[in-house]
Amino acid sequence: MAANPSRLAWLDALRGIAAPAVALHHSAWTFIPAVWAEVDRRVDVGTWGVFVFFLVSGYIIPASLERRGDLRAFWTGRAFRLVPLLLAALALALLLAYAGLFESSPGLDSRPPPLVALANLTMLQELLGVPSVINVMWTLSYEMAFYLMTAGLFAVRQAHRSAPIAMVLAVAAVPLGLLMPRATINGGADLVAALMGVAVILVIVVTVTANGRLRTAAAVIGGLLGLALVILGSRIGAGQGLVIAATMFAGTAVWRAEQGALRPLWAVAALLMVIVSGVLVARERAWAAAVLLAAAVFVLAFRLRHRPFPRWLAHLGVISFSLYLLHPLLLRVVPNLPVFFLVLLVLGQVAYRFVEAPGQGLGRRLNRKIRAAGPEAVRGEHAHSPGGA
Repeated sequence: MAANPSRLAWLDALRGIAAPAVALHHSAWTFIPAVWAEVDRRVDVGTWGVFVFFLVSGYIIPASLERRGDLRAFWTGRAFRLVPLLLAALALALLLAYAGLFESSPGLDSRPPPLVALANLTMLQELLGVPSVINVMWTLSYEMAFYLMTAGLFAVRQAHRSAPIAMVLAVAAVPLGLLMPRATINGGADLVAALMGVAVILVIVVTVTANGRLRTAAAVIGGLLGLALVILGSRIGAGQGLVIAATMFAGTAVWRAEQGALRPLWAVAALLMVIVSGVLVARERAWAAAVLLAAAVFVLAFRLRHRPFPRWLAHLGVISFSLYLLHPLLLRVVPNLPVFFLVLLVLGQVAYRFVEAPGQGLGRRLNRKIRAAGPEAVRGEHAHSPGGA
């Protein structure tokens, strides 16, 4: 897929809406709880925002992997995209907590510090039964599981099956949601959590450093680990966890349909299956409404993708990761809702300028050096997955 900014503006616009929506959800509960309670019982705006993010990730992540055609470049790019801001946010959270201006998730102090560090730094804490240092980090765990599954499918040339995979996951969500309403990997499974966290690190390291069959085997094991973590580790239960995974694969199906590699009917079927399953496994009406509304907004933005979007909205999408990850740190620092958003916008811009952008630039330079030093490693990958870009 060519890197055409005009084609990606609609994705930035979606992220530019989703990140402030999540920030509004948390800040409104802090500053205007009585008003927001009336909104939240109708539609969970925070859940709506994260499901928009999941659909966008599903659309763009496989496209990014298949454009590169190299698992090594994919994982390098993901690391330099996410980790610099994650480290900065965690450091700031610890400083604010020390000053009494931030409260991390309940139960964090009762878990072994090495496990807390392992789980949060790998962004798998939500699926390992470990509290997040910053509560919104829970979505990053599902993103990581999706990366693992996407890489595994790519390694065995099955990435083109995104629509059937989305539908299978959505269908499986209903019975598994009844059978496994709570996480199997929970607060009492420290050893299992540690072993699975280390296993994920190992498969990624082998995928990045090895070649040939060993790299393929590591990627496949990683994909199976990602799926297992969603089923066994979802704090919200296997049903809702699988709906999240299905949502991301449905986003991928939309991308494949746009590329002409998939009949549009399959993408539509995948999205509809996700919506139906989301309604069936929802424990609250507001959660189901959020899933439905997220799919509707995503489809609408997709239909309008060739039209221009406001630059300011697209720019909010560019800095959306900073807005998303940093906004919980301000809830006890600022006095009211308007000041909260003003400070958040400034902080998000600063974080993007001095943390995110340099990290992404470093990742791109490193990937160029890797390709220049070992072109045979790139040729060894499936540069053109069936049905890919």
